[in-house]
Amino acid sequence: MIPIVFHPAYEAALPEGHRFPMRKYGRLAEILRARGLAPNGFVTPEPADADLLSGAHDRDYVGVVLTQQVPRATERAIGLPVTEGVAARARASAGGTLRAARLALDHGLAGSTAGGSHHARRAGGAGFCVFNDVAVAALALRREGAITRALVIDLDVHQGDGTADCLGREPDLFTLSIHCERNYPHDKVPGDLDIGLPDGLGDADYLAVLEARLPGLVQNFAPDLIFYNAGVDPHRDDRLGRLCLSDDGLRARDRYVVGLARARNVPLCAVVGGGYGSDVDALAARHALVFEALAAHA
Repeated sequence: MIPIVFHPAYEAALPEGHRFPMRKYGRLAEILRARGLAPNGFVTPEPADADLLSGAHDRDYVGVVLTQQVPRATERAIGLPVTEGVAARARASAGGTLRAARLALDHGLAGSTAGGSHHARRAGGAGFCVFNDVAVAALALRREGAITRALVIDLDVHQGDGTADCLGREPDLFTLSIHCERNYPHDKVPGDLDIGLPDGLGDADYLAVLEARLPGLVQNFAPDLIFYNAGVDPHRDDRLGRLCLSDDGLRARDRYVVGLARARNVPLCAVVGGGYGSDVDALAARHALVFEALAAHA
């Protein structure tokens, strides 16, 4: 079975009634166990420390998060109270993506049951994202010589502005974002390739975009590693979405991306990205689809 990374800190306490569906992380782990996708349990990552996080973020910003002294304006932009638990969650998530990436390099495929915090920029967080776990991991692996080139395939419904900001000066760390053009964030940061989709796009048209753009990009860029942000917020029932994918559409999307990586013999690290709504069971079940896709191609 493919290695799956999970840390209990992925699920932090939030004030009663908070709109972020934090419970989905623990529920996802329960679903993966129930479906037999983690028969030997999960890999527990080491939370990222200040030095690792400062490879992608300004050290002053890292410091105020780790000491829970985030300015109120930044906390409002993040949309989460940066408590000790939320800071621990952000550290665990970044460490989890790095661990999953290392496992992908060793085993071909791996995933973390958190991550995809793609709105966190170098100098601050936003959009429920504190630290940019994919940027942290990609830069760390490149610094230590484990990879030379990485491709970020970001299929969250929102543009990956923070990843573009963190990796914008790194030509060998390529950022692709396929997102709903008229959705958050309004002040998008251009990545290496941004494909904005119209509201209401459904399964067939969405998959046609992937089939037209991904194979040539993977072949021509020839990455050593793919980071796949498998956000489920393109789903038609997502509270923050504006696209119209079904469960079957998400399943086909995930299997296409993972299958393409396998066909090109490129290691792939999956992270869960966004997914919003009050039905936590439905959200967690959608997030489980990418792990089913990993298992199908193991």
